[in-house]
Amino acid sequence: MIGILLAAGFSRRFGKTNKLLHLLPNGASIGATSAINLIDVLPVSIAVVQPDSQKLAKQLELAGLQVVTCMNEQGMAYSLAAATKYAAKLPESSGGFIIALADMPFIRPDSIEMVAKKLSQENHSIVLPTYQGSRGHPVGFAAKFRSELEKLQGDEGARSVIKSHQDEVHTFECEDPGILMDIDTQADLAGI
Repeated sequence: MIGILLAAGFSRRFGKTNKLLHLLPNGASIGATSAINLIDVLPVSIAVVQPDSQKLAKQLELAGLQVVTCMNEQGMAYSLAAATKYAAKLPESSGGFIIALADMPFIRPDSIEMVAKKLSQENHSIVLPTYQGSRGHPVGFAAKFRSELEKLQGDEGARSVIKSHQDEVHTFECEDPGILMDIDTQADLAGI
């Protein structure tokens, strides 16, 4: 199983700097914290970055992730497709993919582990955690969805795959509000 960290967004609402480089109270950046949470559970993990994100790429490499540059900056789906194509070359891809967002540093590793367990040990095809009834991240996909993930386009990420296979989606409730907490603006950091 392979972790995929999507870190190629534009951060337009956050301000002039890349939000993933913003330091959290723990002293690590938003992006590095998300990476560490993912790689703690999935030792083979890949991060996707923009071509001009060398500083972020370095942080993610130092966290232990393999870094892929997405040359198409037209949306999240292209980043996910680039990561999936790269991951397909690795033997661990036969176990499926856990897709996490780099602007969600508060997802606990045990939540990531639950998604991975339900995907592998319980043999579900698509796994989504929920918190108080709301769907969150990360999302797990069985390896059989690789070709669909590789063909994604636009800014919807993997939503189209989930919509096309609703009958194969397994949701489970977890006690982690972090699965819903993304950082898009400076205001999202208030109170941390």
